[in-house]
Amino acid sequence: MNMFKSIIGKLTIAALTIGFSTSLAAAPCKDAKGKFIKCPPPVSAPAKPKRCRDAKGHFAKCGTPGAKPA
Repeated sequence: MNMFKSIIGKLTIAALTIGFSTSLAAAPCKDAKGKFIKCPPPVSAPAKPKRCRDAKGHFAKCGTPGAKPA
């Protein structure tokens, strides 16, 4: 009987955890008035500046002659 309670308890915790995590993942966006709106796209990180190397392998400005993107 004790083992049966343990299994039921674990299944209940698993079900609650799965239900809670899916409700957070599917949370819709709301505006200031509380109406549902389309969620804005996530903000991406700014693009990294390109780095170039000269013929000797040292970093150089990309506009200089002989410089190639690293």
